[in-house]
Amino acid sequence: MKFSHDLTYDASPESVAEMLADPAFREKVCQAMHAVRHDVSVEGSGAGMSVTVDQTQPSKGIPSFAKKIVGDEIRIVQTESWGSAEKADLLVQIPGKPGQLRGTITLDGDSSATTERVSGDIKVSLPLVAGKLEKLIGDMLAAALRAENQVGRAWLSGRR
Repeated sequence: MKFSHDLTYDASPESVAEMLADPAFREKVCQAMHAVRHDVSVEGSGAGMSVTVDQTQPSKGIPSFAKKIVGDEIRIVQTESWGSAEKADLLVQIPGKPGQLRGTITLDGDSSATTERVSGDIKVSLPLVAGKLEKLIGDMLAAALRAENQVGRAWLSGRR
């Protein structure tokens, strides 16, 4: 399933890139998403930066057919490999489960506004329920990105 979500910020791409490279920002996003546990790792900056966010979310509120597959908690590992300050390869995995998103993150804008686009393909390798699970993963990812955008807007305006 194709996935695409845009996050907008009233800041330059350089400011957004700096925010994305700050482990404290990534920690704040995990807290806003009510992660039960999380670990954030940021190595380098700009081209060559590597980001890993390993978090566990409660699975409450997800449909029963999906809860049977994931259990009471969902561990999500997001890995970003930044080839430049404006573009990263993205991999979001659910370790031990048959679902992932493989795609990119791009930053585009000018001195006053930036669009961060997260896009890629969601794949679940379970016959019969793959489509339902791909849509569920897409919905959960979009909700997570909305939370990240809210935290990022506050972060960039100085209301950390």
